[in-house]
This record gives sequence, C-alpha cells and structure tokens, in this order.
Amino acid sequence: MTMPVDFLEDAAEVLGPRGLTREADLVEPWLTDWRGRFTGRACAMASPASTEELARIVRLCAAHDVPIVPQGGNSGMSGGATPDESGRALLLSLRRMNAIREIDVEARRVTCEAGVVLQTLHEAAEDKGLRFPLTLGGKGSATVGGLISTNAGGCQVLRHGSMRALVLGLEAVLADGQVFSMLTPLKKDNRGFDLKQLLIGSEGTMGIVTAATLKLLPAVAERVVIWAGLPSIGAARTLLLHCEDSMGDALEGFEVMPQACLDAVLDHLPSARAPLTGAHAWHALIEVVADRASAATLRDRCEAMMADAFGKDLLEDAAMSVSEAQAEAFWLLRESVAPAERARGPAVQHDISVPVEKMPAFVETTAPMIEAAWPGTEAVAFGHLGDGNVHYHVIAPDVADGLAWQKSEGKAISRYVHDLVTEWGGSISAEHGIGQLKRDELARLGDPVALSMLRAVKQALDPQGLLNPGKLI
Repeated sequence: MTMPVDFLEDAAEVLGPRGLTREADLVEPWLTDWRGRFTGRACAMASPASTEELARIVRLCAAHDVPIVPQGGNSGMSGGATPDESGRALLLSLRRMNAIREIDVEARRVTCEAGVVLQTLHEAAEDKGLRFPLTLGGKGSATVGGLISTNAGGCQVLRHGSMRALVLGLEAVLADGQVFSMLTPLKKDNRGFDLKQLLIGSEGTMGIVTAATLKLLPAVAERVVIWAGLPSIGAARTLLLHCEDSMGDALEGFEVMPQACLDAVLDHLPSARAPLTGAHAWHALIEVVADRASAATLRDRCEAMMADAFGKDLLEDAAMSVSEAQAEAFWLLRESVAPAERARGPAVQHDISVPVEKMPAFVETTAPMIEAAWPGTEAVAFGHLGDGNVHYHVIAPDVADGLAWQKSEGKAISRYVHDLVTEWGGSISAEHGIGQLKRDELARLGDPVALSMLRAVKQALDPQGLLNPGKLI
C-alpha cells in the first residue's frame, strides 16, 4: 500500500529522524504478535517522545484518514497490538515515552508515562520503600500503557484488583488529537461519568493512553509462601475460604494447578524439585504478606492457619517457605506452567473466568466433556483460583502432526469451551483481552445490549474508526 507522500513527510517533520521509520529491519520485529499468531504490515512506525508529539501525529492521521495501531511492549496474548495486512496503518510505538514523572512517597502514588516497563516501575517504587502491587510473567517487557489498555490482571488480583483498580488518574490522546488529562486523583469526584474507565480495558480503540497516576503500597516487609497438596480442586476452594477467614487482607495470592501441570514443569526444568513428597491430584500456591507494622507475627499466624487446616482435613500435605529463595522457587514452578505446556506440545489455550464459587464445579464438569468430545486430548486448568480465572488448555492428542491438529480442531474446541463458559455465566477473556483473537467470539456470545453500548461509545469517540481498527469490536 502506497501512502500519500505528504503524510509521511509531515509525520517525519513532526517526529524527527528518531521518531519515524520505514526501515524494514526496524519495523518488522513489531509486526507479529508475541504468540506468533498474527502478522501484519504498516506504512511506517511512529515513536513519539511526548504527549504533544503524539497528539500532533493523531491529528495528522485523522486529516489523512490513516488508521493507528498503538503498541507498548508487544507482549499481549490476543493480537491486540498487531496491524492488519493492508499496510495502511501507522504502527504507533509508545516505548520512547518512558519517563517516571513523579513518585509521591507520602501520597503513595506514581505518575509515569505509557512506555514505562513494569519491571522498571517495580524497581523505582522499591527504591522509595514502596511497591506497585501488580506483577505478571512478562514484567520485563509489558508497559504501563499496555497494561492499562488491556486491564491486565496477574497473580495479585485477589487482594488488589486488576489494573483498573490501581489507576488513580489518566492522560490520553483521543481520536481527534485532543488530550484528555485527568492525572490528578481525587478521593471523591461526582462530576458525571468516570471517563478514565472508558479507556481502561478498551485496547486502544477509544483513545491512546499516554500517562497514568497509579496507586502504590508500602513495601512488603515479610512474606510466606505455602505449597499445599490437595485431593481435588473443590478442596482447593475450601482451603481458599479458610485462608481468607484466617488471614484477611494479608492473603495476596492463591494459585492452583493439577499434578499434570506440575509434572510438566518438573520435566521442563531439570533443576526444579517438587515441593512435596508424593503426588497429589491438585496443588495450591498460597502467598501471604505483611508490611513493617505486622511483619513480626506473620509466620506465627501462617503456622496457626495451616495447623488448623490440617486439623480440619482441608489438605493432604504442605510445605512453608523458610527463606526468600525457597519462596521464589515455589513461584518459579507456578510461573513455568505456560512454557512447560508449550514445550510439551501443541494446545488450544483459553483465558476464562466464571464466578469464583463455581470454578471447581466448572472444571470438574467440563474437562471430561471436552476430553470425550475430542478423544485423546487432555483438558487442564491452572491459575488464579482466588479470583475465578484459570487458563484452560486443551492439549493435543498424540498425533503425527500436532500443529496441523491444532489448526484443524482449534477453532471448534475454542467455540465449545466458550459456549460452556457462557452457559456458566462467565467470560471468554478474563485478563488477556479480546484483541483480534476473540473479536468474533465476543460478537457471537456477548450480550447484545452491552455490545450495542460498546459500539455507540466507539462511534462517539472515534467516528472515523481510525483507532486500532479490527480489535475488540
């Protein structure tokens, strides 16, 4: 696709030599999504260094009818930051906008730009004796803007909520180039809609996030990580309730996996060791934390909680971390499930949620149904039981060409899984977003009234349809 010469010339004038490139070797790595499922083309890649530059580029795109595909760390799971194959779109990288503008220690908040990498944010907060309470496996590449645009989750949603709950203020460029600026947080503000919430989770289709004010917490002074062996996922739910009753807000994470997932991880990581002797149908990883004020009593409270759990026959075995190294070793097992499953062979992957109290019954009921419908497959669920979100993988049978099987059967399996999730009152995308991967499924299964409202908001904010076209709606 040949773009108007005057558009590219004007864009180069706005952004300068570092801000606009058409060189294939520089652009190509960003044209394929992290999972390798989608590859597109772009007329150029723009890398603005400021909100003002970005606003000028957006106004230029609106004048020339050029679509815009915003991109942060390109670590999304649903192809939401990949352009289509037309070559008309401008790929918009936010990675140069990476300043941490202010950390207010007393107010416990940080204002930073969209291109700040999550791990960099963690380190900056830690230097001030604070922490940002959201983490995930891609923290070394995921950016603040991408996390906001996809309403990212992670392993601490149980206590702190998803990204939506951590955003106190927002700055964004709208489709017409206007700058929406509400970075200053207010505890109480009743001037109508909470407009920033329209942008959080909208995947760049309503506006382009440029900066945010985020909530910080006191640094963790003490943490205990517990690995528990359980007879069933239903027993894991019972143990979760026990931990919530015993530890209250100190309970920060509750993750589950079946024995098959742990076995895959141990095969994948030769140096890893099983936390418990013997096999258990299910395993739970429990994290409990304390700040300086309550650190001294945390371990005693954990020991009392687990003693009570053993007394009530809530679990079969357990190990409690005695050092930070052991705590990290437990978490490494959990964080290695996804790469271990990939190494094991092809699988059809789903990121789903149902009401927390229904998750054990959902897994126990639907896994046999899927395995019966596709003989030779294995349905495994692992992840964030505490907030009703599991990663639900259907592993390919032992066939000559697993990738070919995945391509031929994957769509039907996903459709079946999504139908089941919808019947159980759940969501086909718990934390990975819709992007282009699940766009058609959302259109098929989404509530018609809710979809109509989404389209109306999109039309109002982006009447030309230039912001991340083909994604979400």
